[in-house]
Amino acid sequence: QTAKATEEIAAQIGGMQSATGEAVGAIRSIGEVIGQMSEIATSISAAVEEQGAATDEIAQTMSRAADGTQTVAGNITGVTEAANETGTASAQVLSAAGELSKNAATLADQVDRFLERIRAA
Repeated sequence: QTAKATEEIAAQIGGMQSATGEAVGAIRSIGEVIGQMSEIATSISAAVEEQGAATDEIAQTMSRAADGTQTVAGNITGVTEAANETGTASAQVLSAAGELSKNAATLADQVDRFLERIRAA
């Protein structure tokens, strides 16, 4: 009976050792998975940081583009105003030229009449 009890105890101890070995293996596997997950989390964190930096750069570029667009719009407004002023000045010059042409014709007519009087006298 003692031998049989000893065998049963030995079998139970062997079973416990086997179960303990399996548990240790499972714990090691879990540790490896946790390590891999940590590496993945680190990679994700780095990618998120890079995307944040890229987003900031894009926002700055968009801001500069908006500023440039406002400058161009202001310049276009200035050019439009200058073109309008030039158009007004051109109309005034054209009017003055027309008036000058009339005056020149009147003067030429008066000179012709004056010369005719001198010739007649």
